[in-house]
Formats: sequence, C-alpha cells, structure tokens
Amino acid sequence: MRKALPTEKIFVDGPVGPIEVLRDTPEGAHGLAIVAHPHPLFGGTNTNKVAHTLARTMRDLGYCTLRPNFRGVGGTAGTHDHGDGESTDVLALIDWAQANYGDGPLVLAGFSFGAFVQTRVAKRLAEAGRPVKRLVLVGTASGFIDGARTYDTEAVTPDAIVIHGNRDETVPLENVLAWAQPLEVPVVVIPGADHFFHARLHILRDIIVRAWRE
Repeated sequence: MRKALPTEKIFVDGPVGPIEVLRDTPEGAHGLAIVAHPHPLFGGTNTNKVAHTLARTMRDLGYCTLRPNFRGVGGTAGTHDHGDGESTDVLALIDWAQANYGDGPLVLAGFSFGAFVQTRVAKRLAEAGRPVKRLVLVGTASGFIDGARTYDTEAVTPDAIVIHGNRDETVPLENVLAWAQPLEVPVVVIPGADHFFHARLHILRDIIVRAWRE
C-alpha cells in the first residue's frame, strides 16, 4: 500500500462560490480521481462511507483524489441544482486540479446521485475531446426512484466499472440493468448488498482493485 498524506480539507473557487473538497494524496501520485457523493437532499456528503471507500481505494491505486461537497453541502456555496450545477462544479474542479497537478490520467468515481452526475461530467469531457481514463459507478441513480425523481443517466463506455447490490432498496437493480443493457456495459452485482453496501465495502474495494490489475 502506498504511503499517503493525511486527508486535507481545501477550498476551490467554483462557478457560484467556494467548493469544499477533501483531498487524499498518495506518495508518487500518477493521476487524478474525482469522487462524487450521494444525494445532498437525503443526507449525502463527501464523508459518506461509500464515497470515503472510493476515495481511499483510488488513493491507494496511486491517484490524487478529490471529494467535493455538492452545492449547499458543508462549505460549498449554492443550492441543490438536480445535477446541472453539480456537473458544472465538478468540471470546474477538474480544470483547477489539472492546472495544479498536471494532465495525468483522470478517473471519475461516484456513488448514487454522484454516479449520475459523473456520467454527465464524462459526457461533457468526451464532447470536449478530453475523455476520462475510466469511470467507477456505484449504486448508480438511474430510472424512476420512488421519493426522488427520474434519472436520465447518460451513456457510458463498456469499460466503465458499474457495481450494484442485488438488495438495493433505493435504486432497484432492474433500473441499472435496463440502463446498461443497450450500452453493453457489464454490471457487477454484489449478492446481499443494500444501497449503502453495509458490511460489503471490502468487497466493493476488492472489485475495483482487481479491475485495475486487469
């Protein structure tokens, strides 16, 4: 395992004000990873345990990892914008990070609403001729979700790592399979896992690490 600096809180100028970010930096970082957290109107923050697991996994794989708080969460300015402003903020954070850390490989990772946002960010980067190295999408918000909204999750490339629990009570597995099937994107299903991967976070980490070694 790589040596790492302690997690730091930093602030980056965003389109509507400061973006509060947690930064995890490994020794000898060779790329950049942005991790997006779950829905802020349902308690999602950058300290969510799934987002934390994703950040530590990417850090240990050698990426300088940034976890922004979305608009209206913590010290981040603005109000919830249903994925539009959030996507713009992530793009601004990427621009800042690449200006400060260089243009190494870029990975986008997200959990639930954060995964939905990252599909939008990846699309906009691809359209600008700046494709990401890889996407890691966990518990991806897709289709109609009771009590929330309908998510028109963007298409992703078949090399995206898509992980879901078969007991997800928030985003039914069927929603993600319906989204992934026409894209020919494999979905890794963790038996017994709920939306927050209780007692399954180590499996989540192992799946990502194994995929990186392939």
